[in-house]
Amino acid sequence: MGERKGTNKYYPPDFDPAKHGSLNKYHHSHPLRERARKLSQGILVIRFEMPFNIWCDGCQNHIGMGVRYNAEKKKVGNYYTTPVYRFRMKCHLCVNYIELQTDPGNCDYVIVSGARRKEERWDPGDSAQVLPTTPEQRERLAVDPMFRLEHGVTDRGVLERATPTLTRLQEAQDAWKDDFGLNSRLRRRFREEKKTLREEEEEAAALRARAGLSIPLLREEEEDRRLAALLSLRAPDSYEEKQRLKRSEISQRSWFAPGTARAAGGALQKLGLGTGRAPRTPPGPPPTPAGLGIVRRRAGEEGGGAEGTPPVPRGTPEAAPQAGGAPQDGAAAAPAPSLVADYSDSGSESP
Repeated sequence: MGERKGTNKYYPPDFDPAKHGSLNKYHHSHPLRERARKLSQGILVIRFEMPFNIWCDGCQNHIGMGVRYNAEKKKVGNYYTTPVYRFRMKCHLCVNYIELQTDPGNCDYVIVSGARRKEERWDPGDSAQVLPTTPEQRERLAVDPMFRLEHGVTDRGVLERATPTLTRLQEAQDAWKDDFGLNSRLRRRFREEKKTLREEEEEAAALRARAGLSIPLLREEEEDRRLAALLSLRAPDSYEEKQRLKRSEISQRSWFAPGTARAAGGALQKLGLGTGRAPRTPPGPPPTPAGLGIVRRRAGEEGGGAEGTPPVPRGTPEAAPQAGGAPQDGAAAAPAPSLVADYSDSGSESP
């Protein structure tokens, strides 16, 4: 940065180093430029960072610790030989001005005007911090030998109690002195972990390729191993057994589904190609040969009816009698169709 600022500067033709000395004197400007515009009043503009959380009195908004402002720095006094500075800045949320100044006696900042502090302070003794010696104690240490002796005994007790902690801190700090060895061990462990991660990624990629998965796989954990050990996954039947069961099932079932068979039967009935089922009737008395019109005839006898009527050839259509058995007017009663059954000489009947 310094080299960049020291180069690429324009020196006018009338610049005289013996007369002007520097370009700032030649241009009648201060090296700090706008930051030194109030330097005649003892004010220097600096970049100030808020040391703690505050509440603005103008807009009642919260301003967090670390917010930066362009503040006017001015010396207002001394604490012994330490100067006390005051900082004045404008709130970025309103037109209110906030003033703070240093407090060397308490190693803190004090709000002069324009804001109030958000109380987050605690007693340093509660956090085992080293407390600074107050002016009153320094005066007593200088003039009171007994107080000095008591103070020394107390300090030695504090040192004895803090020695183990200080020793551990010193050992931890010494462990980081060998930067090259620590860096070598860290890089070696990193290479081993990187190799392990690469192998796990290759195994996961191979598993996804075998299973046809497009989702990322998580790393195997100890809990997953325990759960997997409790489970036993085994197929109940082999592939050949499944194929044999499937073939036997296909060979035993009907060619048509139940709904398909009914639909096919209804279509055949509509076309007159199928034999429809007769409507069910309540059961009656068992049929008899006489009721069915069966005439018994011995083998060898000439054809004739049971009462001398000529036999009726099969297939001859005859009119069925009307209900009640009464013949119609002007028409002869037609005999009922009869069936002729032949019996052998042994007397066995043929149905």
